[in-house]
Amino acid sequence: MADLAVLMIDVQNGYVADDGVRDSLGWPPIWRLSEVVGECADLLAAARSDGIPVVYSRQVTSPAGVLAANPRAARHQRSRASRLPGVSAVQREWRSQIIDAVAPASGDLVLEKTRHSFFAYTELDPILRSLGVQRLLVAGLQTNVCVEATVRAALERNYEVAVAEDAVSTDGPDLHHGALNSMRVLYVEVAPWRELIPEGAQWDRAFTTPNYGRNPAYWDEATVAGIPQ
Repeated sequence: MADLAVLMIDVQNGYVADDGVRDSLGWPPIWRLSEVVGECADLLAAARSDGIPVVYSRQVTSPAGVLAANPRAARHQRSRASRLPGVSAVQREWRSQIIDAVAPASGDLVLEKTRHSFFAYTELDPILRSLGVQRLLVAGLQTNVCVEATVRAALERNYEVAVAEDAVSTDGPDLHHGALNSMRVLYVEVAPWRELIPEGAQWDRAFTTPNYGRNPAYWDEATVAGIPQ
């Protein structure tokens, strides 16, 4: 699709590092991480082969440090500071880099971001407009955090959006599937990336699937209970 771009969200070494940082912060391992990284690698290869632009986000700390942090997130970090393992400046830099298996190739763009949404305080939107992009295929980490925040921001800017359900993940299946359903009810296409990337892919599930993203059993229960729908 000439108007399509792939957004690869935050596929960084911090997610594969065995340094105890995530555990110290109370964050569980990413569900199916190795499989998802493999799917991201295959998606990237297919996009490049088809001449589809690829734009990576790389999450970094704001130069303002704690002054720019969300107050509750900053409080959480401070409350866990004594539990964090020692990480050198070299290790911190490595943790922020893109995972080798999905490393950017020549012609790909990499933009740093400091917020959950890839659109917040970055040049992503003007770059996409300059490329003539109208459709976005989003992949990467984490489904319910930076992926969903980016998708919502893209919808607000009138992009047509799809999420590669096999190339995103987060801290467990419940959060993952719940986030996908939240995006489905916003008329986001959610499907395996191989069904979304071909020329002529319809991206019509959101309009042709009854109760898209909702539990069909709820409607039956509501009908039985006489709850207005």
